[in-house]
Amino acid sequence: MLRSLACCLVFLVLTMSAFGQIAPQDSTDCTEVKAQAASAAAKLKDWPALARYRDDNGKVVPPAKSEKRVVFLGDSITDGWDNPSNGGFFPGKPYIDRGISGQTTPQMLIRFRRDVVELKPKVVVILAGTNDIAGNTGPMTLEAIEDNLLSMAELARVNSIRVVFSSLLPVSDYEVRDGKQIIQTVRRPPEQIKALNKWMKEYAAQNHLTYLDYYSAMVDEKGFLKEELSNDGLHPNVKGYAVMNPLAEVAIASSLKHGR
Repeated sequence: MLRSLACCLVFLVLTMSAFGQIAPQDSTDCTEVKAQAASAAAKLKDWPALARYRDDNGKVVPPAKSEKRVVFLGDSITDGWDNPSNGGFFPGKPYIDRGISGQTTPQMLIRFRRDVVELKPKVVVILAGTNDIAGNTGPMTLEAIEDNLLSMAELARVNSIRVVFSSLLPVSDYEVRDGKQIIQTVRRPPEQIKALNKWMKEYAAQNHLTYLDYYSAMVDEKGFLKEELSNDGLHPNVKGYAVMNPLAEVAIASSLKHGR
């Protein structure tokens, strides 16, 4: 029994280490450990999650000549945008959601051709980087995040797709769950969020891209995500998306008119 459990734990450590995640040391349920290991192994087989939208992409027809198609590429904040409980994803607009929860910029860069370029949008709205700062796929420097954003922008431009860089949202430590405070600022230090946003804004200005500033509209006087805009201090709720929607529309219109 002990040997079997030890084997399970070793296997889990080896597979989960690719994601910087280790199972709790006090786990005694080998079935649960095996399930976690199997999940990690599945992720390793498709690390960028190219399969997530493969079937959906196959159903996307070429855009009409006058269509102003837009692809939103991102992580859970983009992924959750089309949830009806969050108000839905731009009803009636030729906008395509290609967010995947938990993803980082290297994963998005790998799937950029399949999930953006091949859909032939006029504009791509990129919202990425908060999970890099949090280390979801391992330690990442701000420079490495910037490099991945640069590569996505370059891929877009050589394919005649206009680029919108979205600021990262602020985070907060206001929320409480099961009597415990949810601390978001440890994994996502506000100073790093602000530094990455500053770089994106400057790069966009220097290279005639569009910068979409969610941050300024959603931050409070303490530098936190406004309490009413989130239920966990990280993800926007329906009120949060209500703030983001018109800002995204303005940025898209600006990109179509002036951007590259």
